[in-house]
Amino acid sequence: MHRITADPYWANSGWDMFKAIQAYTPTAIAHSAINDVMSPAPKQVDEMESFWLAETLKYFYLLYSEPTVVNLDEYVL
Repeated sequence: MHRITADPYWANSGWDMFKAIQAYTPTAIAHSAINDVMSPAPKQVDEMESFWLAETLKYFYLLYSEPTVVNLDEYVL
């Protein structure tokens, strides 16, 4: 949405999400899943979601990279 609209709301929302992930999911060796995303103090569970590296970090990268890094019309549509 940020690439399409250039509305800073989407970049700011992404940053809030990233900060929440950094606050609640780090472990000594990786990032864990959490038991309840709606909880103000979620508990970590003993697993890491398979999409964490492949999807979540990719979308954070694309959100903050230059729009010319990947042509979304060529690779997404």
